[in-house]
Amino acid sequence: MTQSNNNKDLDLTFLYEIADGSNEFIIESIDMLLQQAPEMLESIDTAIKAGDWSVAAASAHKLKPSMGFFGMLVSQELLQEVEHLCKAGASDPELIKQKFAGASELINRNIPELTRLRAEKEAEL
Repeated sequence: MTQSNNNKDLDLTFLYEIADGSNEFIIESIDMLLQQAPEMLESIDTAIKAGDWSVAAASAHKLKPSMGFFGMLVSQELLQEVEHLCKAGASDPELIKQKFAGASELINRNIPELTRLRAEKEAEL
């Protein structure tokens, strides 16, 4: 079982530590991320396209803590930059789009791995 993968922004060390051996906790945590991440990414994307910077900032802020929980620190940093740039008046919309695209790509790249891990943990129950 690998907890870290060099080509992905994913390190589950913290999740495993707080789960303290509970596969149910790991499954519930992954379920929550798998449900919320696509919804929040869609919300940010829609808000950026509409130039609704306050909604983009709020959605990025809401998704950010989950990234830290799953050791997705690059994604977390990119979302923080999106949030700050939006709150600062969005003077460079292209930079915001670029940062968001990077975060979105990393998060979406980790969804299959998290789905696989979830199935693995469920099989151990």
